[in-house]
Amino acid sequence: MVARQVHLVRHGEVFNPERVLYGRVPGFRLSDLGAQMAEAAAADLVERGRPVARIISSPLQRAQESAAPIAAAFTLLVDIDPRIIEPTNFFEGKRMRGTGGALRDPRSWHALINPLRPSWGEPFDSIAKRMLAAIEDARNSVDEGDVVLVSHQLPIWMVHRALARQRLPHDPRKRRCDLSSITTLSWPGGFPDETGYSNPALSLQVGASDVGAV
Repeated sequence: MVARQVHLVRHGEVFNPERVLYGRVPGFRLSDLGAQMAEAAAADLVERGRPVARIISSPLQRAQESAAPIAAAFTLLVDIDPRIIEPTNFFEGKRMRGTGGALRDPRSWHALINPLRPSWGEPFDSIAKRMLAAIEDARNSVDEGDVVLVSHQLPIWMVHRALARQRLPHDPRKRRCDLSSITTLSWPGGFPDETGYSNPALSLQVGASDVGAV
């Protein structure tokens, strides 16, 4: 037996007053609003009546904090899988735009020469492969029920594009992966397919000051 569904949950809003691209930089926690978003995602899964059997998080703090209310709701522990972490990025810890922004600094321009790979960090195909491998392992790790993976915008969006057989290079402004959103995968016919997307924290996002790095 295997999991019936796998739910990919993006973390909630991050406390980021300096508006930097946080990437894998440690210490970036959820804002108070982000914690409410995480609670909304947990409530959404509970309301579905899904039999969640396992919860797996990225090792980053914001993901683990977003997994906590889901774990509490289903009385489960949170496991860690480093394969569902945020990708590496040359611009980590830097402000991207505005006065002193990295995009205006000639020393950064070498990292922008190939957006198709991309040249600023982990290749898109590498992100997709590690995510899909983690998802398949998660699916096979339980005898029944669902598995929840709490991850990040770009890794989840790479799964979406890979399963939709779309080119992995894309315009980051057009990602459909909101804060604390839930992307659901099923296996009709034995092959993974995206069968649902919900945005339980939509009403909270109006007040969000940080929606993630693009």
